[in-house]
Amino acid sequence: MRRHRNAKIVATLGPASASEAMIRSLFLAGVDVFRLNFSHGTHEQHHERLRQIRNVERDVGRPVGVLADMQGPKLRVGTFAEGPVTLVAGSSFRLDLSNKPGDSSRAYLPHPEIFAALKPGSNLLLDDGKLRLRVTRSTAEFAETEVLVGGTLSERKGVNVPDAVLPVSALTEKDRRDLEFALELGVEWLALSFVQRPEDLDEARALAKGRARIMTKLEKPSAVECLDEIVEKSDAVMVARGDLGVELPAEKVPAIQRRIVRACRRQGKPVIVATQMLESMISSPVPTRAEASDVATAIYHGADAVMLSAESASGKYPLQAVQMMERIVAEVESDPYHRQLLEASQTPAQSTSADAICAAMDTISGLLQIAVIVTYTTSGSTSLRAARERPIPPILSMTPSLATARCLALVWGVHSVQTPDVSDVAEMVEHACRRALAEEFAKAGDTILISAGMPFGTPGATNLLRIATV
Repeated sequence: MRRHRNAKIVATLGPASASEAMIRSLFLAGVDVFRLNFSHGTHEQHHERLRQIRNVERDVGRPVGVLADMQGPKLRVGTFAEGPVTLVAGSSFRLDLSNKPGDSSRAYLPHPEIFAALKPGSNLLLDDGKLRLRVTRSTAEFAETEVLVGGTLSERKGVNVPDAVLPVSALTEKDRRDLEFALELGVEWLALSFVQRPEDLDEARALAKGRARIMTKLEKPSAVECLDEIVEKSDAVMVARGDLGVELPAEKVPAIQRRIVRACRRQGKPVIVATQMLESMISSPVPTRAEASDVATAIYHGADAVMLSAESASGKYPLQAVQMMERIVAEVESDPYHRQLLEASQTPAQSTSADAICAAMDTISGLLQIAVIVTYTTSGSTSLRAARERPIPPILSMTPSLATARCLALVWGVHSVQTPDVSDVAEMVEHACRRALAEEFAKAGDTILISAGMPFGTPGATNLLRIATV
């Protein structure tokens, strides 16, 4: 079953999409990867949804990727004695470690790690940035602040600290339990929240032990400051614009999104653009024109995937949201200007065997009428490297590993299938031609390109390029 587009669609499952029939409909409408959001739902619910995904995968005969998204630390104020309070701009407000209910002059903040990182002049954002405080005095136990932007504050609202790197692990105890559960289920991708620095990825990778690939959610200003290092240590990246837009001025987010996409494309790492893409479709059967343009912009920039969150998890129109995203992607990719932008933003090849092979592949694709590029891969690196070039022909990725095939469902331009391993070049060519015909990427007489690593089964050894006729 072939998709006639290159960019992929990720959809979050939730109450609106919890049945196997709906999951099947979403896949048929265009979803390539399903996201399980561990900020919501029980382990039993996630287990059931994964079972349903695997049933759909078996029925449609195409690998389907699953992304488990970890919640990460949630920093919140405590309770208030008499309900919500109003903070007035210019007034003082104290945050401290006393667990007594708060009032209009103070609130409990049960996070000593925040106080350890604060200093005079630091900003604090409450309730997704609706209220803004500036620290005037701080100790290890409290912070006196001035209210810069006031408003109503109710209990257990979130706290963001955009000006500091907090001494907090990206994984809470809940995350560690969720992560191990997700690994036992057999998900392909783990999305890590609250990453502030490259070292935050080390614990998750150690816990994963190679059982899943690590995706970094870029949502903190400190992470953007060390972007290249974080991308290098990640297997993929998500531009989490919701949280990023809380801690940074909204006008900065589009440029940062572009910067992140370019960094990922340069290093050949898959990148998802996420959050509020078709937000109005939570309650409306059609998006705003601005939302359609937002999705289109991510595709013009060359993102590997775009993601639906509440639109597919809890909205009224999950299927229509996927269908709309599919149509927007297809429309952009049919625009000649899209191809021009991809080529203009292409990163030069490096002096490695894999880059030399893929650069040659790109050149041959421009000279000959190539129906499809076939990649043989064990780890996925050959297909990832081919996708980095954003070639004109589609990429048919053949791998003996089902886990690798599912992972590659996220990657731009890659149609991934599980196939038996091959022992020599002649068998490789025969299998490639047969599968290109079966998957409707080529017809008899067409020319195809085949890329692989020798000896077969050696991860990361892309060193062979073959032109063949079907």
